[in-house]
Order: sequence, then C-alpha cells, then structure tokens
Amino acid sequence: MSGKVAMVTGASSGFGVHFAKIMAARGAKVVVAARRVERLEALVAEIKADGGEALAVAMDVTDSASIIAAFDQAEAAFGTVTMLANNAGVADIRSALKIGEDDWDKMIDTNLKGVWIAGQQAAKRMIEAGVSGSIVNTASILGLRVAFGQASYSASKAAVIQLTKSMALEWAGKGVRVNALCPGYFLTEMTAAAFDSPEAQAYLNSSPAGRPGGMDEMTAPFLLLASDAGSYLHGVALPVDGGQSIGRM
Repeated sequence: MSGKVAMVTGASSGFGVHFAKIMAARGAKVVVAARRVERLEALVAEIKADGGEALAVAMDVTDSASIIAAFDQAEAAFGTVTMLANNAGVADIRSALKIGEDDWDKMIDTNLKGVWIAGQQAAKRMIEAGVSGSIVNTASILGLRVAFGQASYSASKAAVIQLTKSMALEWAGKGVRVNALCPGYFLTEMTAAAFDSPEAQAYLNSSPAGRPGGMDEMTAPFLLLASDAGSYLHGVALPVDGGQSIGRM
C-alpha cells in the first residue's frame, strides 16, 4: 500500500478503524472520515504514534456536500485518493411489518446512497487525474441471504452488491477496480446488540465455523481487494463469513 492515498468512511469504529490501521501500517497515507470527529482524531494520533500518516475529516455520507468537502480536504493534504474503503453503514433489527418510512430512508441513505456518492467521487477524481486505484464497498453476507428482522438492512446490502458490479463494469476500463466485502458476524460496536439475541446465537451455531469472526480475519480479504495484489479482481462480492453463506444441516 506504500504510495497509496486511502480514504476510509465510517472510520470511527469497527471495520473502519481496522482498515485505516492496516493500510497505514503498510505505508498508505490514510484519510479517516466519519461524523464522530473526536474518535477520528484519536485514531489519527494512534496511527501517527506508530509512524504512519493520517488525516481526520468530518463526513456525513447522507450529505453529498459533506462527501465532496471531505474529498477536497483529502486531496489538499495528500493528493488524489487512490483507494476508497466505502465502509460507512448502519444496522437495524426490526420486523418488516414494523419498519417505518423514516427507518427505511435512514438505512438506504446511509448504506446505499452514501456508497454511491462516495464511490462516484472517488472514481471521478481518479479518472480525471489519470491515476488507477481501487474501491472496496462494505456489503454483508445479508446481501446474499436473509435473516429475520433484517429486511431493510438486507435490501440495502444486496443493492450495494449490485451497485459494486455495475461500478466495476463501467470503470474497469478506466483503471478503477471496484469490489465488495460481505462480512458475516463479526463482533463490532454496530453488531454488539445483535449478539445478545437468541436468534443470533442460533444463527452462529448453525454455521460451519460456529463462532463470530475476529477482526484480524478480515485483514487479508480486505487487503486482497484493496491492494495491487487483487489487480485482476473486478466486481467480486467476497463472503468472509465462517461459512454462513453455505450453512450446515
């Protein structure tokens, strides 16, 4: 990742923090973006203490002006972003009968619209600058299958997978690779509440691995898609799920 300029959305917790750290440790200049700026500043301080380069920028992925401003700040500091970890997202455990319009709009605006606008900005700027790069969208195993209480989340992540493939098809010839990660159950701040439910435990027990993923188990899959090691990968939706997508009897 040396020489890359990477931006991570949703970088104030979970996968976003991990992605930022592992890219910085491998020589990328990392721009961490989210709404909770105080958390970003703490992350930047940690990266710099370990010898890396990083910048914190405020970003609300539901607001196109905020996304554009964040990319402008990134370019002013480090140059064109050549790797986007399109990671910001929300979750909501709610019966399909109880999803309100506001709930639906929040899910789609954050998980899908935000991925589209940030991805579009990254690709447009790379193409205009004449540089190649990569985009990794964080989807979910629930974009490939469904679970009780996850109707809006599953719909948003399935759409992210199709958007990933469409972006990959259109931008591959312009030097921009686009792929998606489909995590299964990993213990993060966003998923912690779900792990307390008997449904989640039953789901985990039914998977071949029989346990949630550890953050380090996301390192190699992410770097494969994000770095030049994945130069021949376009439009992949990669499950990292302990076998949850295949299940077991």
